[in-house]
Parts: sequence; C-alpha cells; structure tokens
Amino acid sequence: MRQSNRSFTLLQAAADSPTLARLSALAQDSNDRLKAVKTLIPETLWSAIQPGPIDGASWCLLVNSNAASAKLRQLTPALLAHLRTKGWDVTALRIKVQMRGALPRT
Repeated sequence: MRQSNRSFTLLQAAADSPTLARLSALAQDSNDRLKAVKTLIPETLWSAIQPGPIDGASWCLLVNSNAASAKLRQLTPALLAHLRTKGWDVTALRIKVQMRGALPRT
C-alpha cells in the first residue's frame, strides 16, 4: 500500500471522521457556552475555569480550586438562565475541581 505525503490539519481530519467531527463539535459548543457566560463570572476567576464535557442537557465546567468551585456554585442559577436565553437547552451545570499536581488514584 502506498502512503500519501499529503498533510492534513486537525480540522480536516476531524471533518473526515464522524467520531472526531462529533467530538470537535462538542468541544466547540462547550467553548461557546463558556464565552456566552464569561461576562457573568468575575474576571479574577476567568483563568481558573475551563470548558468541560457536554452530556445531553448537562454541561460541566472544570476549575482549579475549591474557592472557584464555590463561587461558580453560587452563580449557577444565573449561568443556566443566561444560557437558556441564548438558545442552549442546559438544565444542569456540573462543576469539577481539577487539582494541579494531585497524584492519580490507584
């Protein structure tokens, strides 16, 4: 079998694979959701938050501290309401703390 020397961008590869295309679309949707609610989140927390996975009507935000998690939990009703006004069908917001440097469980 002859290999092609043609190179692909990640977006081209994702478009050619239904699975990768779906994952890419979900990642973009999650990023778009975070951008939509960013104005409701204190600017000091922006660097502590990353968009997480989408599972049906549930969306997850990844944060790097318990303090950021607590503040986002307070803001959850406003964030959900804002997302619904923008057309997203989000009924639940999960917040997961991702501690840096934590050892994996074995």
